[in-house]
Amino acid sequence: MGSTAREEMSRFWEKNSRSNRPLSPHVTIYKWSLPMAMSITHRGTGIALSLGVSLFSLGALLLPEHFPHYLAQVRALSLGPVLIFLAKFSLAVPFSYHTWNGIRHLV
Repeated sequence: MGSTAREEMSRFWEKNSRSNRPLSPHVTIYKWSLPMAMSITHRGTGIALSLGVSLFSLGALLLPEHFPHYLAQVRALSLGPVLIFLAKFSLAVPFSYHTWNGIRHLV
C-alpha cells in the first residue's frame, strides 16, 4: 500500500540532510536585475488594469444612471487641467507599459 504524505515528507528531508543538499534559494538572496523588476512590474500593471476594467464594468452594470450623468458630475467638480492631466497620465502609463512590455516579451 502507498505511504502517507507525512512519511514521504520525512523521507525527503532525511535524504536531503544526509546528502547535504542546499535548500532552495530564497528571494532575499537574489541580486535584483532589470528583467526581474520588469517582470514584477508587468504582473502588477496587469493585475491593476484587470481590476480597473472589472470595477468599471461592474459600476456600469450596477449604477442607476447612464455614463453621461456621471461624466457631468466629474465636470461639475471643476478640476484643474493639471489634475485632469495627472488622472489621464495615471491611466495611460500602466496601459502603455503593460502593452509594450508584453510585446517585448513576445519578441
